[in-house]
Amino acid sequence: MSLDIHQIALHQLIKRDEQTLELVLRESLLPETAAVSEMMAELHRVYSAKNKAYGLFNDDSELAEALKHHRQGQDDFLAFSRAATGRLRDELAKYPFAEGGIVLFAHYRYLAVEYLLVAVLSSQQSMRVNDELDISATQYLDLHHADIVARIDLTEWETLPTSTRYLTFLRGRVGRKVADFFMDFLGASVGLDTKAQNKGLLQAVEDYCAESGADKQERQQYRQQVYSYCNEQLQAGEEIALAELSSELAPLGEKSLEAFTRDQGYALEEHFPADRSTLRQLTKFAGSGGGLTLNFDALLLGERIFWDPATDTLTIKGTPPNLRDQLQRRTSGK
Repeated sequence: MSLDIHQIALHQLIKRDEQTLELVLRESLLPETAAVSEMMAELHRVYSAKNKAYGLFNDDSELAEALKHHRQGQDDFLAFSRAATGRLRDELAKYPFAEGGIVLFAHYRYLAVEYLLVAVLSSQQSMRVNDELDISATQYLDLHHADIVARIDLTEWETLPTSTRYLTFLRGRVGRKVADFFMDFLGASVGLDTKAQNKGLLQAVEDYCAESGADKQERQQYRQQVYSYCNEQLQAGEEIALAELSSELAPLGEKSLEAFTRDQGYALEEHFPADRSTLRQLTKFAGSGGGLTLNFDALLLGERIFWDPATDTLTIKGTPPNLRDQLQRRTSGK
């Protein structure tokens, strides 16, 4: 992995009681050891694999202003991180769910891009066995379940200030409240809406197929081709490129898919990340509620599965063998 660490600072927030969140600041940067490099590589890998939301700094962001001063050489990285951790403590203390943790600021380069990653990491207790086979307690940083994390693409922020996606963050496993306090600390707003971009692409594909007059089989083949390209991009960690996608598809009429989306004003970005759950709708129907969960290939609609909108009834012809076996055993009383 081509990850080069420039500077890392660690600080700590300790919750003493319901009203007190103590601040513990390091007096020096974290030295770059083999353990530090391994930790940073793992944190980068874990974060990159997660679904992220995109954002940008507000005009009045204190963090952005402090980061600019640091980048211009007015403050060193340690001073920047210490002041920012103080602001984080003040912001976090406003919320009743406030917990402590290790606050990490990491400036690093991956491939040709510079990043600043900010995270609040929790410590977990586990057991270890030493060389003498004695068991003792140990503390470790829970990198895999980190959900208070944001990363700023410094390269894009400084070279393309109009971008709406140079900042990424995790929404958090415990609800919007976590993202709220962290976004307030960052002084940032949600930018590029990945899910909306993917939904826009799906709608454009449906409208494009409808306008072309393609029959049911042609439409489904086209959806499958779109899905195959998008899924390959997702698996490779690459974004959907609208022009590239369009070039790989045979036009359904006089216009290409790209020209159609442009002329019809779908407001799709030239490049945007793939959203797995949205893209599945190209090839599958899925839903749950009221104790019922259904998931089936779109090809089956009208072939083995029929929907009557008047009565909101699904008719399934030919149940899966394992389901049929369960039904037979239950209805026979065995």
